[in-house]
Amino acid sequence: QVHVVESGGGLVQAGGSRRLSCAASGGPFSNHVMGWFRQAPGKEREFVAGISWSDGTTYYTDSVKGRFTISRGNAKNTMYLQMNSLKPEDTAVYYCAARPGMAIVEESRLYAYWGQGTQVTVSS
Repeated sequence: QVHVVESGGGLVQAGGSRRLSCAASGGPFSNHVMGWFRQAPGKEREFVAGISWSDGTTYYTDSVKGRFTISRGNAKNTMYLQMNSLKPEDTAVYYCAARPGMAIVEESRLYAYWGQGTQVTVSS
């Protein structure tokens, strides 16, 4: 059974940075895609970034390109989301998710495994 746990959320000022971590267990993950999603109050959950565990291919939603970086950590089955130049509109609960397969997709329903989420609040 795959299990993912996020950490690293908190309060940050606009223009600041924050790094989220996701620890995954129950793999192997060589044939999985890992992703970050977020959900702001009153809004639908949206895709933020994804990474193919097999070859490191990454993909970002337009609103975070150039500001956020998804990466695999040196520790086994660890993933990060480095968030720079944060804006108040980045405020949301951020979720780590995983899905079997090689393709990075944005549809949340296609991800089988989810963490509990970590709150990121960006103050103006």
